[in-house]
Parts: sequence; structure tokens; C-alpha cells
Amino acid sequence: MTLKNYVLPEVRRSALRELLLSRRGLRLIEAHSGLSAVLASRACLVDKGTEFDGLWVSSLTSSAVQGLPDVEMYLVERRLDLLQEICASSHKPVVVDGDTGGDQTHFKYLVSRLETLGVSAVVIEDKCHPKRNSLAAAPQHLEDPAVFAAKIALGKGVVRSPDFMIFARLESLIAGNTIDDALSRARTYIDAGADGILIHSKATTPEPIFAFADQYRELARHDGSRVPLICVPTTYNSVTAEELFRRGVQIVIHANHLLRASHYAMVRVCESLLMHDRSTEVDNICSPIVTLLDQLGYSEVLSDEVENASTADRIRDHLSLRPPRCV
Repeated sequence: MTLKNYVLPEVRRSALRELLLSRRGLRLIEAHSGLSAVLASRACLVDKGTEFDGLWVSSLTSSAVQGLPDVEMYLVERRLDLLQEICASSHKPVVVDGDTGGDQTHFKYLVSRLETLGVSAVVIEDKCHPKRNSLAAAPQHLEDPAVFAAKIALGKGVVRSPDFMIFARLESLIAGNTIDDALSRARTYIDAGADGILIHSKATTPEPIFAFADQYRELARHDGSRVPLICVPTTYNSVTAEELFRRGVQIVIHANHLLRASHYAMVRVCESLLMHDRSTEVDNICSPIVTLLDQLGYSEVLSDEVENASTADRIRDHLSLRPPRCV
């Protein structure tokens, strides 16, 4: 961690809500480690002035870096350790994938700990515990909307800050249900206190999301609701974030790409090292050591050491010039 990344929890926690109040579309990128958080936070197109607005801590990637399948097997405390690492490595607001939220006791504990860390929001999905990954070929069992709404209300009762948010993730389209089912669930969850609605889809085109967004906008216009809409275009990835923003989506999450990119590169490197029995062939897909050191603040540490040594010398010289104290 470098000091320039240090942000007080209360400052980080409020950052996402403040960005949402700007009414512009927000882009979040997945982070699964301190290093990925650093790189995601540094990413910027200077000529366009665009960068990622926040970090998404995915349950899929959090499980993967522990060598576990994405079925809610990880221990909450180990996940919280990872979140501390990510928060210490970036000044960006953080949104956490909370899976189903677990049982009521687990969810209350999770909400309390995330809020204390300075996380801006947690997303929970309306599937039965333990969940199965939404993009996998597995049966998807949805939770009863009333039961899930009660969990949202329970979480909101634990929250102590007006800045911490609970987003409800709709799995209707993932389970093969209708848009009407998704809209009905959205209304129920908003009434229970949800601060945002994430509509998920594994279609290869954005049309189901567009259709939901259009009707969701009408729903919001009818009842005055201003609960933001969120989506994760992993499978329908030909659509741009700008197109989604124009359809009423306020947050677009690139949910697993840094982990998938590192997985791909690591497999290629391992194969090449075994095939060629040396590493020169992989130099073109590996970052230079000096780049890695620089982006992790190594030069800053060396600069601080020089400055600290210079300060110590000045103090030592100053003390040596002082006249002896009278006794």
C-alpha cells in the first residue's frame, strides 16, 4: 500500500452514492487482489479522460484465487481479509458481490463488517443458498420473493450509515423466467428497501436487458422511484457501456475480466516454460520487473528512504550545534 491510496472508510463508503447523484453512467471493474486493485485504479485513457469509477469484488474471482468453486464455499473472514487488501490498495469505491447473503445471521454480520471497512454497497442475489454460478450449466433455484425481501429489510436494519447500500440482484432471466417476473421481484425488493436493482442475463445479445430496462424505466416513472439499475454484460459483450447508459442503466460492471486474463496468461506461461525449458519465449507476455515494481510504489519507498535519511542528517546536525544545557 502507498499512502496516496489511503482513504478513510467513511470517505470511501460515501463515494459511490455521491457518484450516483451525478446522474452519469458508472463503470466498475473486477478486482480480486491488491495488485489487480492497483492496476484497475491506475487505468485511464488520458485523451478521453475516462477511467473506472469503482471496483467490483466478485464471488467468482474471490473463490477462484482461493482455488475454490463458485458455490459459496469460502469463509467470510477470509473474504474480509481480501477486501481489506483491496481497500488498502485503491482509493476507489468498492462494491461487493455477496452471493445470496447466506442465512439471516450471516447476512447481518456481513453487512456490519462491510460497512465498517468502508465498502459502498453489497449485492445479493435472489437464489436459494447455496447458489450456483449464474453462467454455468446448472439448475438455478430462485428464492421466494417475500423471503428475499425480508432479508433485504433485515440488512437495512443493521446499516448505521446513510451511505452504505444494499443492491438486489434479479436472477429471473438466468432461471428462464419472464421479464414480468423480474419486474415484479424488482418492485417487491424496492419496497423492502433495496438501494439498487441488478438485472442479470446470460443471453448473448443485450435485447433482454434492453426490454427489461425499458419497462423498468416506466415502472420508475409511475411510482417516482429513483433506484439505480445495474447490469453485468459478460455474455452480451458486444454492447458498449454508453449504449446501456442510454437505455437507463446507471452502473455497468465488468465482473471477471482481470481474473480471466491472468488465468489465461498463467496457463500459457506454464505451458511455454515446460515446452522450452526456459523463460525467454514468455518475455513478450510478461510485464517487465521494473514496471511491476514501479506500479506497486517501489520507487516511492526508495524516495522516502532518501528523504528520511536527509531529514535525520539535518536533525543530527542541528542537535550537534546546540549549546550544552546548563545543569
